[in-house]
Amino acid sequence: MDVIFDIVATLVAQLQKPTLAFLIGGMMLAALGSKLEVPAPVYKFIVLVLLLKVGLGAGISVREADLVALAVPAIAAAVVGVAIVLLGARTLARTRGVAAMDGMATAGLFGAVSASTLAAGMVMLDAEGIAYEGFIGALYPFMDIAALVTAILLARMSAARTASVQPAGGGTATLTMGGGGNGNGDLVREILTDTFKSPAISALLLGLAIGLLGRPEQVYSSFYEPLFRGFLSILMLVMGMEAWQRLGEMRKVAHAYVAYGIAAPFVHGALGFGAGLIAHHLTGFSGGGVVLLAVMAASSSDISGPPTLRAALPEANPSAYVGTSTGIGTPVAILSIPVWIALADWLIGV
Repeated sequence: MDVIFDIVATLVAQLQKPTLAFLIGGMMLAALGSKLEVPAPVYKFIVLVLLLKVGLGAGISVREADLVALAVPAIAAAVVGVAIVLLGARTLARTRGVAAMDGMATAGLFGAVSASTLAAGMVMLDAEGIAYEGFIGALYPFMDIAALVTAILLARMSAARTASVQPAGGGTATLTMGGGGNGNGDLVREILTDTFKSPAISALLLGLAIGLLGRPEQVYSSFYEPLFRGFLSILMLVMGMEAWQRLGEMRKVAHAYVAYGIAAPFVHGALGFGAGLIAHHLTGFSGGGVVLLAVMAASSSDISGPPTLRAALPEANPSAYVGTSTGIGTPVAILSIPVWIALADWLIGV
């Protein structure tokens, strides 16, 4: 009973933190019909600064990190990203009333990572004084790319098999991405190229490279670090408003998406938490790192994923996968962060 009380107390305390308070505030404003808007250029600038900050911090830390200590969580992140997609392929994509292509796109988006949710987790751990590895941001691409490549490849292969069985106009339909893919090797290459070119991954990898190869400590500490929490609060406000607005799109798709959007962050987060515990026992991965791996797994991509999926799977319905992610998955994932903090405190002691 004391354990349950402690977890509930942690959840209530975290809901009062600025990160979650701004998210909930944004949802309330949208529900009340507020006309408040954050201009798109401002939103994009905030996202860019946050991604560069995460990348720079990761690069600076990777420079001093033990390769084994980094490799194990990186492999765990990639495995979790693939596992989430495979789980979605076996559940949501096979649910009655859900188109297979839409289900796979949704699974891919939930397997990929939300930079804003990861940033929110970092801020909440910082507020609690919980330590975590500085290279955590470097794990982002491992999970993100593994999930997107797996989801797109499985969806395209499934569609190609269906087209070969039921050809249109007497021939075998050939699905391509950008018109140049022949075979799975070319398809994977095109997916990787598009993913690396996406704004989120590009900014993150740029920050990672500069942090690793340059000496950006002064600009990092004087510009990026002080702005991080303030910019994140505005991003949470925007995401709260968008989440409420996206809920309207869910009426156009099957109710299975609603159930998936609510349950997936907790199931996926548990997978990430379990992988983090394995890394903890193998390499001494910190309790804060375990929490953030769970947060990444619980999140669903809100920046890099949607444009990548639109390009690779134009047949999929954005109202299904984006609506499920932004309208339900993202706020649930952010609200679940206190669960992983409380669980880590109980099992590891953070």
